Amino acid sequence: MSHSRDDQKRLLGAFVRAHRERLPPEGPAGRRRTPGLRREELAARAGISATWCTWIEQGRDVKASAPALSRLARALMLSRAERAYLFELSGIRDPENPSADEIADAPASIRAAVEAVAHPAYGLDRLWNACGWNDAAARLFQGWLSEGCQRNLLAFVFLDPAARALLPNWKERANRLLAEFRSDYGHSFTDPRARALVERLRDESTFFRQAWDAQSVLEREGGLRSFHHPSDGLLRFTQHTFTPSERPDHKWVLLVPA
Repeated sequence: MSHSRDDQKRLLGAFVRAHRERLPPEGPAGRRRTPGLRREELAARAGISATWCTWIEQGRDVKASAPALSRLARALMLSRAERAYLFELSGIRDPENPSADEIADAPASIRAAVEAVAHPAYGLDRLWNACGWNDAAARLFQGWLSEGCQRNLLAFVFLDPAARALLPNWKERANRLLAEFRSDYGHSFTDPRARALVERLRDESTFFRQAWDAQSVLEREGGLRSFHHPSDGLLRFTQHTFTPSERPDHKWVLLVPA
């Protein structure tokens, strides 16, 4: 096991123990050496073995299933943020974490940020569907953010001829965009909608299929972005991307005139 994995297990063990010791014992406490629940009591409450609970707190390499971690989270009376931390340290996806299907609206912070600026600004959800934009963005991205148009950014860039006209060096921009999306895809590949989006684009765009199979991965970066606007001519912006703290699977993108 690597040092980082060892550290992760130790953090998990310390987290579980600290929260176990915060819980009041059931019934008369009597004389106890340690505060809070005993491991046996937590194990019984969570429906797990006392040995398994002990090994977790000791930082040993134990196999934890999502249902077992869910029961442990409920037994420890964890908050939503604490539960997310428990699953993150365990390296397991939380089955009760709200999916994009269950949260269709843009986070309030993105809606407020988009409306607060005069420059083009838009929000992206975890599948890079537009989830909010202002009038300046709608004017810049005609064909993507117009009413009745395809709202997925990848579908627009790879499938819509308007994107080829709008984006100078279209192939380079499309390749980079896809490499940035793949970085996010690593967090959402278990979502059937994400797989369906990739399969659809692979079927409909030979260039997408070739670029996807190249396996390039990049972090999303800002910088100069140019556009050949059908009415306004050549436009240049500096792009900035922000992540809302309450929904880190979303993005807010701001384009400031360069």
